[in-house]
Amino acid sequence: MVTFLRRSAKMVFWIFGYGSLVWNPGFEYDEKVIGFIKDYRRVFDLACIDHRGTPESPARTCTLENVEGAICWGAAYCVRGGPERERLAMEYLERRECEYDKKTLVDFYKEGEPLQPALTGVIVFTSTPDKVSNKYYLGPAPLVEMARQIATAHGPCGNNRDYLFLLEKAMFAIGHEDDMVIELAKEVRKVLGITGNGIPTEKKITGTSPKALKSHMPVLQLRPLQEAVAMDS
Repeated sequence: MVTFLRRSAKMVFWIFGYGSLVWNPGFEYDEKVIGFIKDYRRVFDLACIDHRGTPESPARTCTLENVEGAICWGAAYCVRGGPERERLAMEYLERRECEYDKKTLVDFYKEGEPLQPALTGVIVFTSTPDKVSNKYYLGPAPLVEMARQIATAHGPCGNNRDYLFLLEKAMFAIGHEDDMVIELAKEVRKVLGITGNGIPTEKKITGTSPKALKSHMPVLQLRPLQEAVAMDS
C-alpha cells in the first residue's frame, strides 16, 4: 500500500507512500517530505496474501480511490545517486507492491502550498477497482465486516490489525489523521475487545459528496531488505 516515483534529467527519483511506506519505506532514501496528492482517498479495498495475510485469509490493505476533491496525505521519498540506486529501489518496491496493477503519475503538494505542486510526475501504485480483471481487488464492505477481517488476518510479515494501528499512529505522527483509518481502527479494537488504554480484555473472536479527508522525521538510512519479514504492504 503505496505510491511512488518521479524521474528528472538530474536522475532524481521520488516515491509517495500512503500506507506502510509512511512508517516503513524499506529502501535507502535521501529526503522525506510530508504532503498530499489530490483527487484520491485512502481505502482498504485491496487484498494482501503474502505480507499481512494469506490466500486463504487475505488481509485488507490500502489502495487509492479516485474521488474528485479528495486529498490523501502521506510521505514522498527522494532517491538520488544514479540509475543503480533507482533500480534497486524500484525492484524492491515492485516486489513489495506486487498486488497493485497500476502506476499513475500525479502531482505532489507540500503542506501550506495547496495551489502549486512541489513535484510533478510522481508515480502512484494503485489497483484497478474491478473484481473480474483484478484478482486482488476486494471492493468496499460494511465497516464491521472489514474490521473482523482485519482483526483476524495474519501473514509472514505479521497481522493485519498491526498494519492498521501502525498506519493510524503514523498519520497522527505526521499531523494528518485520516477519519477512515481512525473509524476502522476503533471498530477493530471493538472486535478485539481492546479498551481505550490499549489493554486487551478477554473476548473471543468468532468468524472471520466528495470532500478532502480530515487533517487534524528524520531521514533514515535504510537498506534494501530481502527477507519476507522485512517487507510490508
